Amino acid sequence: MTEHTRRRTVLRAAALGAAAAGATAGALPAAAAQPSLFSEAVRDATPETPDLVLDPHDPRYPALAARGYNRRFTGHPRRIHLPTTTGQVVRAVQEAVRRRERVVARSGGHGFEDFVDNDGVRVVVDLSRMTAVRHDDARKAFMVEAGSTLGGAYRALYVGWGVTLPAGWCPDVGLGGHVPGGGYGTLCRLHGLSVDRLYAVEVVVVDREGRARAVVATREEDDPNRDLWWAHTGGGAGSFGIVTRFWFRDLPEPPASVLSFRVEWPWKGMDRDAFTRFVGNYGTWAERNSAAGAPGTRLYSEFILSREAAGNHLLVGQVADTGAAARRLLDDLLSALGRGVGTQPSLVRTHTLSWLTAASVVGSPDDPGPLYRLAVKSAYAKRGLTRAQIHAVHHHLTRTDYDYPAGIVSLNTYGGRVNAVPTDATAVAHRDSVLKLMFLTGWEGAADDDKHRGFLRELYRDVYADTGGVPARTGAFINYADGDLADPRHNTSGTPWHALYHGAHYPALQRAKDRWDPRNVFHHRLSVRPTRPRPRPRPRH
Repeated sequence: MTEHTRRRTVLRAAALGAAAAGATAGALPAAAAQPSLFSEAVRDATPETPDLVLDPHDPRYPALAARGYNRRFTGHPRRIHLPTTTGQVVRAVQEAVRRRERVVARSGGHGFEDFVDNDGVRVVVDLSRMTAVRHDDARKAFMVEAGSTLGGAYRALYVGWGVTLPAGWCPDVGLGGHVPGGGYGTLCRLHGLSVDRLYAVEVVVVDREGRARAVVATREEDDPNRDLWWAHTGGGAGSFGIVTRFWFRDLPEPPASVLSFRVEWPWKGMDRDAFTRFVGNYGTWAERNSAAGAPGTRLYSEFILSREAAGNHLLVGQVADTGAAARRLLDDLLSALGRGVGTQPSLVRTHTLSWLTAASVVGSPDDPGPLYRLAVKSAYAKRGLTRAQIHAVHHHLTRTDYDYPAGIVSLNTYGGRVNAVPTDATAVAHRDSVLKLMFLTGWEGAADDDKHRGFLRELYRDVYADTGGVPARTGAFINYADGDLADPRHNTSGTPWHALYHGAHYPALQRAKDRWDPRNVFHHRLSVRPTRPRPRPRPRH
């Protein structure tokens, strides 16, 4: 298995049980005026490639309709638009509004929830043909279209200008959903989040009269659209409109090479006390190595705790350095992890790779890709897990009444430069965490949904038992989308979902929602709600 495929490494670990058992954006409609640096219209000279629209009778439709990552969800839209320009997105949205059809955007298709693959969605605007990357001399910024994948953007930025965007580890994730959620990855401890470099964003919005239009919003203090920019610096995708383009400034140079690593520890010989020290050691190392500018922030790692039946725990990551310095950082982490545990790694594998190679690896040829039904939960943490929390993780990873090898808890290093940015500078609410946690399991059959989703719910509930079953009042926030949080049957903590995601930023996000999507055209289970709910017109059938 390749060391550099974070998402697929995690999914492969979680799915062991299932296995065992383009063109630059072009002109807007003719009515749009020539823009200033922040305005409603952005016009390029590149001729338009015609919009491509697929309906269920098109032989290409099944492949495009089923492009989601979680096989629990399927959609059956009436139309799939594959635009190449912002103007085509405007027209697709306008048509959906006129027909009173629910419209959503898709970039990379990596969402874990049903925000796109949903029976209520009638129109999908698939941005996968909008992949241009160029330097915008007028804005003194790098323009990246929202359909670009991380891998595509990394290669274009690095080959063309020797810079990169600090963002995710999975190269086929799309920027359109990744960046508005904050955008984090292997270099973020060194360089901050993607949104910390976001200068401007172009969004197709719908006004109170039902008119679709494209708006460019920048971070300039005198930009009248600045609140729309701010809403896309952590407020999430799918709440305000459809993002078509991003502009980034002050992009960092990546390291020329990195040290990639994969380390495995066997479950065999590790009792609960040893497991508790093992996981506690990792949390302590993260706490001590997550200050902005600390040498340890050059190391990014994901500590994947597996079900006992899977056989091994896994540590994967990379050091943004090479040679003796990189190896010292890794050895320091491995030494800290093993202190008092009594077992040694069964595998330590390292490779020195060019940064571009490390950022572009897609996976091994036998990687099955998105074949599984998935359940995912997550959180941020200001410190390592408590003893009681580690005991809860141990119980669920070793329990015998759940006879399935899948199921993991991944603890990912965080903090560093991320935490040096003021909380109110962006819409990202979590600027004081040292770990990101993911709880995940995967399986194949729909008949087993309740069993496996129940396992993950119980694990999560018990880890956060002291705070009502969710990470509230502990300083932790939620990162990956989890529809359970909006369901009172599963979130009984009394803490609303939006407080877990957005904290004190939620009222400002609601004000942006009121202004830019007053008809609530763009919505899903965890989208920002307007302060003045307006009944949506009944769809036409």
